[in-house]
Amino acid sequence: MQVALRGSSIKAKPEGVAIAVSVKAVNMVYDGVHAVRSASFDLETGKFLTILGPSGSGKTTLLRLIAGFQRPTSGEIFINGAAVSAVPPHRRSIGMVFQKLALFPHMTAAENVAFPLKMRRSDARDIPARVERYLDMVRLGGYGTRRLHELSGGQQQRVAIARALVFEPDLLLLDEPLAALDRKLREEMQLEFRRIQRELGVTTINVTHDQREALVVSDEIIVMDGGEIQQKARPAETYRSPSNAFVANFIGVTNFLDAPDGERRAIRAEKIRIAPTRDGLDGADTIVEGVVADAIFEGERVVYEVRVASLGDALLRVFDHDPSAHSQLEAGSAVHLGWTAGDVLHFKP
Repeated sequence: MQVALRGSSIKAKPEGVAIAVSVKAVNMVYDGVHAVRSASFDLETGKFLTILGPSGSGKTTLLRLIAGFQRPTSGEIFINGAAVSAVPPHRRSIGMVFQKLALFPHMTAAENVAFPLKMRRSDARDIPARVERYLDMVRLGGYGTRRLHELSGGQQQRVAIARALVFEPDLLLLDEPLAALDRKLREEMQLEFRRIQRELGVTTINVTHDQREALVVSDEIIVMDGGEIQQKARPAETYRSPSNAFVANFIGVTNFLDAPDGERRAIRAEKIRIAPTRDGLDGADTIVEGVVADAIFEGERVVYEVRVASLGDALLRVFDHDPSAHSQLEAGSAVHLGWTAGDVLHFKP
């Protein structure tokens, strides 16, 4: 059986593959407007899925439906094979980490982690050892007696992760928990999420608008727009073979060229080669002349914006990933751009 998605498909799962979450034809309608439209997908047990999309795409609504905070207008959600639309959130064995961590400031780190165990009336004799284990797992061993104001933002994130996992839920849901962190810390925590998820093997669904985060942490990515699933695929496939122009534009830096037949052609910024003369573009199928409009130094690369008169005065963005190997081209410089036919993505109108 194949489940059709807009612009892609999901192949039938092999026999014996356990499905942790199954979303079947789910719709969520507010005042006649579809926040989520005909969403269907399966997520295998132990996998890390990221739902990616711009603001208003429906990604957070879909996560809230899975969590049980809202009930779908139609369709059904299954967790470990059981329909859950009528099951309240506290009965779904789900751990959650939000952007606003909702930690208790009057409690220590260990007390915060222990809280869900006490709420579930776990054996009090087992709680300290379990709390210590999960603090160690998030690299906070020895920090259990500290209160929140004594912890950094990243450490507080780790406490929230430990709290969400300590009762060993069937499913971990992440609702943009890293959005408020600075870039360096956010990138470190992305790797931490991935490490912890792999170590525990807990099925995880993450919601974000950060394309890098989605590519770094995920086994699979769902891209949403306008309440609809545009593509579900592995990160490399999502990047290299986007199902439509929206996905190509949302993930990565892509230049679009409109063809006379109405087809949209796209080429990634890193696929375009730039050189002062044609001699530096051996092997390119297409070579065009242009003028550098701007050059932005980003440390590990230079981003050029090049105006190309022969392409309708198009402004193409080009990456130079080896800026130390040669002099940086200045605005106003005449250049040549080249690419191969295999680097061009084609989208039907």
